[in-house]
Amino acid sequence: MKLMDFLIPGAIEPDMKSTTKTDAVKELVALLKKAGAITDEQAVAEVVLEREELGSTGIGEGIAVPHGKSDVVDSLIAAFGRSERGIDFESMDNQPVHLFFLLVAPKDSAGPHLMALARISRLLKNRDFRSSLMDAENKAAILKMLEAEV
Repeated sequence: MKLMDFLIPGAIEPDMKSTTKTDAVKELVALLKKAGAITDEQAVAEVVLEREELGSTGIGEGIAVPHGKSDVVDSLIAAFGRSERGIDFESMDNQPVHLFFLLVAPKDSAGPHLMALARISRLLKNRDFRSSLMDAENKAAILKMLEAEV
């Protein structure tokens, strides 16, 4: 599975404005709506925030993968965001998060959702890949890296 199998190209934000966990999730969900990937922004934000209440999806090293399942999507979709200053996401390592992948899967989906989480985790554990995403000049450069996955 490749990132572009589920990442919506129009749902990439290289300069997130949010300063809180809740606002970060809402900002990422808004990207999906703006890109035309979802229609019910509130329902998607609610399922992702409910999942966050179970435990933070901030996995450490400046990475968070907020996710949830909703009947408002027919297939797995994702948005990507980058915060230069970082956002307190209650991460496992207590460090601010700079790189976000928000995943939304259909309610009855298990396999693709888990495969996508594993793929993102493997890619972002690579320090060079994370650094390249942080150093990318703009949305086009980020998209190019995500397409190449290098």
